[in-house]
Amino acid sequence: MTKRERGRRHHREPSADGFAELVDRAIATIPSPFREALVEVAIVIDDWPTDDQLLDNGLSLDDDLYGLYEGVPRTEWQADWLMVPNRITLFRMPLQEDFPDPDALADEVRITVIHELAHHMGIDDARLEELGIG
Repeated sequence: MTKRERGRRHHREPSADGFAELVDRAIATIPSPFREALVEVAIVIDDWPTDDQLLDNGLSLDDDLYGLYEGVPRTEWQADWLMVPNRITLFRMPLQEDFPDPDALADEVRITVIHELAHHMGIDDARLEELGIG
């Protein structure tokens, strides 16, 4: 889960298609063997997180959430478990509001994709902070 507490900014926002292109470019930069793990997760773009997504992750309704991994991390898979759909959701509006500069937005989208993919790989927030990806 990637979140930031920031004030809302008003500015001209890129289109949904333009944002999807940023996500595609971010995914293309992920190196092996991590890129191969992307076949195990769906990448979804929503405008905003739901209230339940915020509250279920210990956030307030005033917090911004950039991305969210939902599923069972690889490190917790069991042979007798049914595979549940894993997904990474990127929240377009909070990202675009907090990063109005196109280059900064592209960087943050990439960081968010990597952050959420790391959760799928079983890496928690504390370890991500140690690695400088928090």
